[in-house]
Amino acid sequence: MTTKQHFRVCFCFKRIFKLRVPEPPEDIKYQFGKYSENGTMTIDNLQKFLIEVQGEHNASKDSAQAIINSHKHLNLFPRKGLSLEAFFRYLISDNNANPLHRPEQYDMKAPLAHYFLYTGHNSYLTGNQISSDSSVNPIIDALKKGVRVIELDLWPNSNKDDVEVRHGGTLTRPVELIKCLLAIKEHAFEKSEYPVVITFEDHLGPKLQAKVAQMVTKTFRDSLYRHESEYIEEFPSPESLKRKILISTKPPKEYLDDQSSLEREGSQRQEDSEEEKTYQGTGQRELEPNDEVEIHNQEEDEATVVPEYRKIIAIHAGKPKGGLEDCLDLTNKTVRRLSLSEQELESATKTHGTAIVRFTQRNLLRVYPKGMRFDSSNYNPMLGWMHGAQMVAFNMQGYGKFLWIMQGMFRANGGCGYVKKPDFLLRTDRVFDPSVVPLIEKKLKVSVLMGEGWFHDFDRKYFDRFSPPDFFVKVGIAGFPVDEIKYETKAIEDEWRPVWNEEFEFSLRVPELAVLRIEALEYDTAGPAEFAGQTCLPVSELRSGIRAVPLYNKMGDKYAHVKLLMGFEFIRLSMY
Repeated sequence: MTTKQHFRVCFCFKRIFKLRVPEPPEDIKYQFGKYSENGTMTIDNLQKFLIEVQGEHNASKDSAQAIINSHKHLNLFPRKGLSLEAFFRYLISDNNANPLHRPEQYDMKAPLAHYFLYTGHNSYLTGNQISSDSSVNPIIDALKKGVRVIELDLWPNSNKDDVEVRHGGTLTRPVELIKCLLAIKEHAFEKSEYPVVITFEDHLGPKLQAKVAQMVTKTFRDSLYRHESEYIEEFPSPESLKRKILISTKPPKEYLDDQSSLEREGSQRQEDSEEEKTYQGTGQRELEPNDEVEIHNQEEDEATVVPEYRKIIAIHAGKPKGGLEDCLDLTNKTVRRLSLSEQELESATKTHGTAIVRFTQRNLLRVYPKGMRFDSSNYNPMLGWMHGAQMVAFNMQGYGKFLWIMQGMFRANGGCGYVKKPDFLLRTDRVFDPSVVPLIEKKLKVSVLMGEGWFHDFDRKYFDRFSPPDFFVKVGIAGFPVDEIKYETKAIEDEWRPVWNEEFEFSLRVPELAVLRIEALEYDTAGPAEFAGQTCLPVSELRSGIRAVPLYNKMGDKYAHVKLLMGFEFIRLSMY
């Protein structure tokens, strides 16, 4: 190697590994200047900043002193207050990494139908919908992340003497039902004390239904919730159901009464093209969701009802044989659960939008992915939420923007898996019409100040072999269609700690359903930008002020160090 070549390699090496300490962003300098005296932010100044800028109205002098004490190693005169550097390091630290607030008194005493529930689809699958394994692991992972509705497809095993969980009509490999139930029992309440609903897609005959009833009863014992009456006019509240397990499926009586009813059911299934999916490459057909499709053995056609199985069902599912009007009929005062595919919902909302909203004020609506999503992808959850659908069911084993939005929505309310529906979706005197564009209610200003942490969480050559990364950030709103808009910052070249100092403004007509999407990327001249972190935050619980915002990887796991320093400010329409 020549001397010239040697110096060139050393130069590249230094560019990759050098970590420059940035100056505080301009907005930080401005706030420090406003709330400091002679280069020091005193306890009184800091308390005032916490109240006026950060919106922490209960901030005390003791809390301000605690912040000063935790950063005293950066101060020349620690007893007096914070220097600019110490103030800056506090704002970017984990002590300020709390962009969301939780209301002190979150109402959990309303009926179950008044909440959005964090809902899984085919919760047992480890990967795609065609050939992946069934396992308890994705169920456990979902529960640990706060998912409150777990779906299990029940089928007879090969010997017809036991029950297994698998995606019928596909090449997916099964897992025993009892293993799934035991996993739910062990992990149901690690993340949240609020109830877990298990939805059964039941393809069993009476004998195995009776066996399921015994398994469920023995496994969950006192945790299993049962209604005193089989038919109820209002669902209980999440508060009253803490640490309870609820079973939801279609009661067997409706399809086991007699042979003629079975024949009618079979005819109806043939007519329902949406519920039958042909899976390419398998040569098999699957009778997919809606909780109404059942497979029966001929020798069981004349069986009678299984009372034990009926007794474990806390939430009755069912779709009337008539059209959409019959499904949404409210003359029957007994509450129930209805399931629609994403396509059925989209079609229904075009002609029955307000009727769906009215239906979901008392009843539960579950929406599930269309059968063609072989790769376990997901759909936009907003259409379901804006019509009041409580159970927007998602494939949790993948990733992508819609799953990130789902994760963001359920970061609200402390991540407990239940989010109260907005009041406008619950009004009975004036039912919300999702087709009408409302007026702007408020504006949100978002400042993207700087970022850090990639140097510690990524390999030095991950983004670029010969120079530091060129990061930029996308920010946007997912929500009511007219609220959706996105912006992006400029790319900062060759910086592990980029400083942007850019501000964007969003007009919000339905802030209660808005989710702020944030995605960091690294600019690449040779191809598409590389993913560098993401998060989604429910606007309804977004805290004003300057916040360190932790970022997550594609799978929704938080990075150890990567975060953005951002500013948030809400402006009511009356101020314009």
